[in-house]
Amino acid sequence: MVKKFGRVTGVLISLAILAAPFLVWWQWNAIYDWARLRDYTPPAAVSSLASQDTMTAYAKHLFYVNHPELESDASQFRTDCSESEKTIVLGCYHSTEQGIFIYNVQDSRLAGVQQVTAAHEMLHAAYDRLSVKERDYVDGLLQDYYNNDLQDQRIKDTINAYKQSEPKDIVNEMHSVFGTEVSSLPAPLETYYKQYFTNRQAITNFAAAYENEFTSRENQINGDDAQLTALKQQIDSEEQGLNQQLAQINSDRARLDSLRGSNQIDAYNASIGPFNAEVDSYNRGVAQLKSDIANYNDLVNTRNSTASELRGLDSAIDTRLTTQASQ
Repeated sequence: MVKKFGRVTGVLISLAILAAPFLVWWQWNAIYDWARLRDYTPPAAVSSLASQDTMTAYAKHLFYVNHPELESDASQFRTDCSESEKTIVLGCYHSTEQGIFIYNVQDSRLAGVQQVTAAHEMLHAAYDRLSVKERDYVDGLLQDYYNNDLQDQRIKDTINAYKQSEPKDIVNEMHSVFGTEVSSLPAPLETYYKQYFTNRQAITNFAAAYENEFTSRENQINGDDAQLTALKQQIDSEEQGLNQQLAQINSDRARLDSLRGSNQIDAYNASIGPFNAEVDSYNRGVAQLKSDIANYNDLVNTRNSTASELRGLDSAIDTRLTTQASQ
């Protein structure tokens, strides 16, 4: 009995030794996450982003495992998020280095950018953790929505841009973009994203708010440009009409001078009234032209001011490296 027990024990130990590598592999994420989170306390700004994004406990776990960093220095951010200098990047996720970096946009008009970026990058980490079966299922949902239901042209343009910059990760990007920027998704996708957010609408509201800062100004500029074109045509037409009136006035004035010079007083007096009415009409036209030109110039200033605001917004999120002035 003792020998049999010893033999069984030896077999169990051998099996345990053989199984250990498979257990470690199977639990690799759990072991790795434990090591990453053991002494980690998220900075207040990072935990605030997770809270504002209504991340679930699982989503926070994925977010914190990547030790997210908010960076205000554009040069350092570009070092950590090494992308093409032709591309404006606001965040990045490194699947190998295990890191999330978020650009700390300072412009208060763009409040919400960091929140959307944080959720976007966390979803990349989540996508990495999907099993083959899960990924096939989610990929199918994303592709089906993109092919059949997506109506927002801006989102379409965003995905098309990713097709150029990251052609191998299109569905991965769809996974992050749809989850953070599309307010209403088909029920299966809404159900899927509930494992990451308790209120996904909060994130899409952030996205809509800061996007509106751009689109409202772009729409205003487009409207102003259309109005300026119409005003310019009106001013040109008024100028042409006034030039014709002035030529007629000069001709009529010469005729009056001729009548008076030849002592045709009755004809001269009869022509004074119509001539003065003609001059009054011309002067009113000149006043109207001056008013229209003033309105045109005011609208140009308004349009340029809006364009300046738009450039400021673009600059606030432009992390691309720029040339530096010499001493």
